[in-house]
Amino acid sequence: MSTGFDRDRGEFSRGARTIVVLPDQGDAVRDNDARLDETAGLALAIGLDVVERMAFRVRAAKPATLIGSGQVEQIAQAVRMEEAGLVVFDASLTPVQQRNLETALEAKVIDRTGLILEIFGERAATAEGRLQVELAHLDYQAGRLVRSWTHLERQRGGFGFLGGPGETQIEADRRLIRDRMARLRKELEQVSRTRGLHRDRRQRAPWPVIALVGYTNAGKSTLFNRLTGAGVMAEDLLFATLDPTLRQIQLPGIDKAILSDTVGFVSDLPTQLVAAFKATLEEVVSADILIHVRDIAHPDAEAQRDDVEAVLNEIGVDPETPRFEAWNKLDLLDEDARTEVLGKAERLDRMVAISAQTGEGVYTLIQTVAAALTAGHRRYQITLDAGDGAGAAWLHAHGEVLDHRVEGMHADYDVRLSPADYDRFTRRDA
Repeated sequence: MSTGFDRDRGEFSRGARTIVVLPDQGDAVRDNDARLDETAGLALAIGLDVVERMAFRVRAAKPATLIGSGQVEQIAQAVRMEEAGLVVFDASLTPVQQRNLETALEAKVIDRTGLILEIFGERAATAEGRLQVELAHLDYQAGRLVRSWTHLERQRGGFGFLGGPGETQIEADRRLIRDRMARLRKELEQVSRTRGLHRDRRQRAPWPVIALVGYTNAGKSTLFNRLTGAGVMAEDLLFATLDPTLRQIQLPGIDKAILSDTVGFVSDLPTQLVAAFKATLEEVVSADILIHVRDIAHPDAEAQRDDVEAVLNEIGVDPETPRFEAWNKLDLLDEDARTEVLGKAERLDRMVAISAQTGEGVYTLIQTVAAALTAGHRRYQITLDAGDGAGAAWLHAHGEVLDHRVEGMHADYDVRLSPADYDRFTRRDA
């Protein structure tokens, strides 16, 4: 049976036989089964074949291997029995722990950070995304230039931790990594400046920006596609969408708004990725409104909410930014759970229960967000020539027409507009 691991070349293939290990150090909110399910889902996201899941209680972390020697032997037995070539630890491992575990298990070992970085490396589709992922990879690799369990393997090249040996020796790698990271940071600074100019132009328009945020696989991209008609990748897969996408949409009383779909968050998101993706996440920081899409059918929905809020705080989102919660995946709930969720969402402010898949509740969400954006709008009385169809259409597109009366050659409109739109309207013929 193939393990999916070429020992001579140090490379893994999709379908590599993998064991997921959870060292339970007693500091997690989620239960072990949920944590193992999530890590197995992360492994599945890059095509690994999870053949065994193991959880161990760790009362005192061992500097050499994190877990105890007896637990290491149990994993080694599983590696031999399952013919596994890769062991994924749902924890952060030091370079020394990683090397010692590889020696003891005679299998490649990566930790949670390495696994998530590998997923991002595979998913990045744009030039900016690839720059950000490479910078995060290099930052992570910089402290891990250690010999692995086979003395013939050199430091792996390229992005991947699952790839084969690189062309350079470890000593030279340190300098090359530092130089490459410096170049990447300069390129990303230029990207950030360009993005800032685009954002300034949007703000002068002015069009409100609505950012979708949420835990990975909560359904953000499915909702984004439903609201915009876009074809953003939306699969039942962790980190199915990585690169941000912006589209314009229309809302009641607002002719144009910008909707942003961003990368999904996850518990213990690597600090290297948070730092590297700061430019991308600036769309979230500067948004007028956040819609937090939550998988309300997930057993750890509350813990996921806390993880997302922690990342939002880390990237500097203003706590005063209006936030709405879209309790997604109603279609996956049984009747009793569905009734409970609908009742709770109705009682709470800024909570809307939806199914992005079927469309249920989505229009209510649109109306709720539009009402928040137009809360500062004022009521104006405007008189137009009866034949001014363009002016009438402009008022209907940009505001909420409350009343309309035609008297002879004139038409009177009672309309709710933002002060900025009213100013734009009065200057349209100037």
